[in-house]
Amino acid sequence: MRRHLPLNALRAFEASARLLSFTRAGMELRVTQTAISHQVKQLEDTLGASLFRRLPRGLVLTDEGLALLPVLTDALDRIGAAIDRIEAKGTSEVVTVGCVATFATGWLLQRIDRFKRAHPYIDLRLLTNNNRVDIAGDGLDLALRFGDGSWHGTKAIHLLSAPLSPVCRPDIAERLRKPSDLAQEFLLRSYRAEEWPLWFAVAGAPCPKIQGPIFDSSVAMAEAAARGVGVGLVPVAMFENELVTGRLARPFAAEVPAGSYWLSWLKSKDTTPGMRAFRDWLLETLRADASEVERAEAAPAPRLKSKAKAKGKMKVARKRRR
Repeated sequence: MRRHLPLNALRAFEASARLLSFTRAGMELRVTQTAISHQVKQLEDTLGASLFRRLPRGLVLTDEGLALLPVLTDALDRIGAAIDRIEAKGTSEVVTVGCVATFATGWLLQRIDRFKRAHPYIDLRLLTNNNRVDIAGDGLDLALRFGDGSWHGTKAIHLLSAPLSPVCRPDIAERLRKPSDLAQEFLLRSYRAEEWPLWFAVAGAPCPKIQGPIFDSSVAMAEAAARGVGVGLVPVAMFENELVTGRLARPFAAEVPAGSYWLSWLKSKDTTPGMRAFRDWLLETLRADASEVERAEAAPAPRLKSKAKAKGKMKVARKRRR
């Protein structure tokens, strides 16, 4: 049975517990010290437990008070935030998204401002992880994760394939002529031990003994590779900026399909308007990106004029000027 507790008494306790003073709590809430003390006593009587030990020089929280304070502070903060949104005439829905850090830094963060402009009423909360996710336990509405799309109790939509390929610092790439040359390098590993052997099989070279450090994040692995620690095997589509700017180089074109990025959520959870808006935006943006790449690849390469023709035109131009 839900117990009805007086809100003023709860606020009086929260302020007193935070400030450890009835007097200062009264000043904050603009009531007398006597009123605060009376409200706290009323709450203790209702709960049947002491929340403070009253000392000559202040207050000390009891175990019951220590247990109640953080829960009550969070609840009052949430109530205040909701009232602020209503007063601002713009109620918003909180959507909490867990995202593997590689996808966050390699794709999502570059485009997240577009989502906020399109959906200003959604309070998006992004929690990054190393791809080990407990949607229910972490309080997530949606999870962007890497794998095969099969996670117990969830629905999943395929977003983007992410084949793996070696990356390293440009000066290291210069000395790598063929895949077998990697046997002389420090190879960085993920916790998925099969990735390097699969890549060497695709590249048609024997897999050497791999003893490099193990990373739980492709972001950390790519950063180590950019610093010259060794050669990393990463989803190259997530590191286009580093490849374009020259922080990383890709010595070989061979790729191994080790998984994809997916959007997932619990089957038992009702889809809210905010969740649906984020999902639709995500899919639409990915389609737009793919269409842009297709147009760029289909565009004819600019024709280069031959040197002879260029010289001939220069001679004609000179004669006309004369």
